Amino acid sequence: MTLRNRLAAAVALITTLLFSTGIEAAAPQQKTQAPGYYRMLLGDIEITTLSDGTFPMEVGKLLTNITPKQLDAALARNYLKDPLEISVDAFLVNTGSKLVLVDTGAGVLFGPSVGKLFGNLKAAGYGPEQIDEIYITHMHGDHIGGLLVDGKIAFPNAIVRASQQEADFWLSSANMNAAPKDRKDAFQAAMNMLNPYIAAGKFKPFNGDTELVPGVRAVAAPGHTPGHTLYVVESKGQKLVLWGDLMHVAAAQFPNPAVTIRFDTDSGLAATQRKQAFAEAAAQNNWVAAAHLPFPGIGHLRAAGSGYIFVPVNYSALH
Repeated sequence: MTLRNRLAAAVALITTLLFSTGIEAAAPQQKTQAPGYYRMLLGDIEITTLSDGTFPMEVGKLLTNITPKQLDAALARNYLKDPLEISVDAFLVNTGSKLVLVDTGAGVLFGPSVGKLFGNLKAAGYGPEQIDEIYITHMHGDHIGGLLVDGKIAFPNAIVRASQQEADFWLSSANMNAAPKDRKDAFQAAMNMLNPYIAAGKFKPFNGDTELVPGVRAVAAPGHTPGHTLYVVESKGQKLVLWGDLMHVAAAQFPNPAVTIRFDTDSGLAATQRKQAFAEAAAQNNWVAAAHLPFPGIGHLRAAGSGYIFVPVNYSALH
């Protein structure tokens, strides 16, 4: 073999080795997550958390009854910082005879990082036309924004339910006109999202604590909003309490349930409801879930001194 041929063979061998050992350029980053749903059984009832996405919240500007130093310390203990990425979770309850969706996410109301509920609903094996009933914890935009798609009813076969007190407050033009300028948009959003269902005869409010379908009942918990409602799911001695916006920032509010948020209509009452719900969850070992707990937003509460520790559901690939 000539010297030239030997050199050419050596170059070819080196080139082959370089490319076969991964020294070539790295594959592009994907920058997406897996489909956002998580399933568990509660007795005979199947619960599926659906992620609508996340959005950044400047919690230092919103939380009350906590000093900036206390908040920074609480976030740091959980390896977090402000602004905090907040989950928006909805919960699908399949009783075997009814398919119930609790809250609908933010839709297009909170920017491009949310509005993922429909994709995750499909990934979880369901279509919006299969939803029988929708239960609204309260009428803030990040809980009702998914009711419409392109201005049209997104769940064509569903009956939407919320407390009468919530409907009376948010769907009132008089209340909107009397509200501060920075709160008027919240009233308008509620009207925009609910009015098509009302016009179609698909909105059915309820009063007080009541069973809505077998295994699922509404429990009034006003404070965050006038008609804020919890939904309790029970089957075979197991209980899951869907808290809605009973709490927002786990790192701050579990250690100190007195911490409130400026979105509360009545912050004192909201704090009272939170303390009561936390104490009950810890004492009874109930499952709990909340819209703004990190996905999948389900777990237990354990008392710890004057506060609580949240223990997330242990991930299982099995049903």
